[in-house]
Amino acid sequence: MTFQEKLEQYAKLAVKVGVNIQKGQYLLINTSTDALDFTRIVVKKAYEAGAGRVQVNLSDPEITRAFYEHGAEEEFSRFPKSIVAARHELIERKGALLWIDAEDPDLLAGIASSKISAQEKASGAALVRYRKAVMNDDIAWSIIAVPSKKWAAKVFPDLPEEEQMQALWEAIFKTVRIGEGDAVENWRQHIETLENRAAQLNGLKFTKLHYKAPGTDLTIELPDKHLWLSGGSKTPEETTFIANMPTEEVYTLPKKYGVNGVVRNTKPLAYQGNIIDQFSLTFENGKIVKAHAEVGNELLQELIATDEGSSYLGEVALVPHQSPISESGILYYNTLFDENASNHLAIGEAYPTCYEGGRELEEGQLEALAINVSITHVDFMIGSGEMDIDGILHDGSVKPIFRNGNWAF
Repeated sequence: MTFQEKLEQYAKLAVKVGVNIQKGQYLLINTSTDALDFTRIVVKKAYEAGAGRVQVNLSDPEITRAFYEHGAEEEFSRFPKSIVAARHELIERKGALLWIDAEDPDLLAGIASSKISAQEKASGAALVRYRKAVMNDDIAWSIIAVPSKKWAAKVFPDLPEEEQMQALWEAIFKTVRIGEGDAVENWRQHIETLENRAAQLNGLKFTKLHYKAPGTDLTIELPDKHLWLSGGSKTPEETTFIANMPTEEVYTLPKKYGVNGVVRNTKPLAYQGNIIDQFSLTFENGKIVKAHAEVGNELLQELIATDEGSSYLGEVALVPHQSPISESGILYYNTLFDENASNHLAIGEAYPTCYEGGRELEEGQLEALAINVSITHVDFMIGSGEMDIDGILHDGSVKPIFRNGNWAF
């Protein structure tokens, strides 16, 4: 395949598998100027696939940085009504959302964490309806990524500048199964494998998971009606879509008040244009009672104080250490990729779809069932080749799930 052919296939994959656009459907694309050329290809592919209208919301990293550096203090506690209206239109039209990420992991380095936190809280409060639609899979949505110069330089600092972008493009193509046969068929087989793994876990109905690794000794209780899901999701209209491309995980939700112990991260967390790293979290009855990071500690403290739910867990995800992204040895400084190289957890909102009947429940009903609700959802990586995970069954017996970072069954 030529580079252009790979670009075309990636765009087609995003449209036909990622959001699985339907005839006449409205498509909203959130992207940036760094990804403009690729976005143009995606728009053409979307219309070729039958999209009724494609609306592009374009941001620019330099403009974003300028706002955080020079914006009026009171503006960080506000969120544009135009963005809210666009998301509401998306929901009302039963549209699809494609996010094309090209963000510099250090975009907001040096910006006061109070500004970042205030804007995160403002956006979270303004986009409650949109967040619920995404977490419930009420709309088809997908996140993919393309290189930017600053991101490529971060990932491949030892390469000559003129080779960095191409190296990151090729790495991304490999993670999304482009370049070896038909990518759409590759994804069909891949999702089938993940769904089979989720079915195995659902058949076992563990009551608890126990994680052991250097710096980690953590027990997570699971609700009786928890469901393990794969990267393949469905809207209420039974339209299948892939929320994250790439994806290597199976995931569920924890019991909000049933997390105890300590966990240490194993990969940097790229959060709001900053890096948080070398951190540990201590949980008591579900709540983070102690947190410290060697890098980005102030922002970590702001994150877990976003709201009541941001100091509890909302997701438990299993990814073997021998996953393709992990075996590549590449650190992407981008959660979309790094979470698919490692077992991970998420601070904040739980996916109601991971609970039997959860999709139909309101926030108060979810909270009554010890399912976490929050305006944030942030994944962080904890897996390694040294991690063991045991599953505790209803009769108290123990079944190994992971040994040395990989599946034990």
